[in-house]
Amino acid sequence: MAEDSVILVISCLGVALSLFLSIYHLTLRKGNRKSNVFLALTILGLTLRIGKSVLNVYLDLEPWQRNLGLSGILLTGPSIWFYGKTLLMSKKFLLPKEYFHFLPFTFFAIFSWGILNDGSTTAYLVYILVFLHLAVYLGLAFVLLAKNWSVLRNQPAKWYRNLVIGVSLIWLFYMGHLSGLFSFYIGGALFFSLLIYIFSFLFLQKHAFQLGKYSSSNLDKSKSQALILSLKKLFTEEEVYLDNSITLETLSKRLNVSPRKLSQAINENEQKNFSDLVTSHRIEKAKSLLIDPKYRNEKILSVAYDCGFGNITSFNLAFKAKTKRTPSQYRNEFGST
Repeated sequence: MAEDSVILVISCLGVALSLFLSIYHLTLRKGNRKSNVFLALTILGLTLRIGKSVLNVYLDLEPWQRNLGLSGILLTGPSIWFYGKTLLMSKKFLLPKEYFHFLPFTFFAIFSWGILNDGSTTAYLVYILVFLHLAVYLGLAFVLLAKNWSVLRNQPAKWYRNLVIGVSLIWLFYMGHLSGLFSFYIGGALFFSLLIYIFSFLFLQKHAFQLGKYSSSNLDKSKSQALILSLKKLFTEEEVYLDNSITLETLSKRLNVSPRKLSQAINENEQKNFSDLVTSHRIEKAKSLLIDPKYRNEKILSVAYDCGFGNITSFNLAFKAKTKRTPSQYRNEFGST
């Protein structure tokens, strides 16, 4: 009984969290709006299906209610495919004929009350066809990934690949249950919950929420790496970060690229933004000056200015956040006497 309660809680939390993520992306105005919508519909489709699995274990659902949950699979297929097209190919809009891909879901949802779901052979066939529908679109998604293999090292491509693999694993789980390979029906909901928790962690780490930010960029991995190497050369040879007026715009002009591409290269290769990158270099410079015998009698304020900080307060805060020590403590602990 206790085990069933734990499974129920974990599954329900996963469904609730996925519903929140769906609503979030549906209302998100930043980034690629079209991609946000299709991601929201993908998650919503899975939520309908998994929610049905959870409720069906613990409640006696009506056939139309089970069909409504099953219709989520028909929404997930085209949504995940179009999500990939808008994310990887920067597709701005759908042609009128492309909306027909959502007709099976619309039909199934509207007429859910009249579709058999009673364990009969016909109902079994309908179930198979619904999951075959998802299999077709997952196949199209993998084809899309294959065609965009050259950009698979970019963050949006990695995210989409992982999403497609995750949905495919859910599909395999339900097919395994249907074929009798295993009987733990609620396991699909548990696996889905695990995926949602992982995706949510990525969102909180500000990876997935910013996917749309560079989705239309033509900066591939090799160019991105070359750009970051050029930037590091400026940092090491000219120490441009010591200039407290340095900005992303001024450096992008030096490197003859747009600020957007420079920002993308920093995010993808260093996993931090421009400000954090500059600050980290300034702190490393400050650490070397604080233990330099030539700077032994220099005031902390002078070190802060020499390292590009505009005031002592920001320097102290940044230094302690990085080293867990104040500048004075660091000098006393590691500096030569």
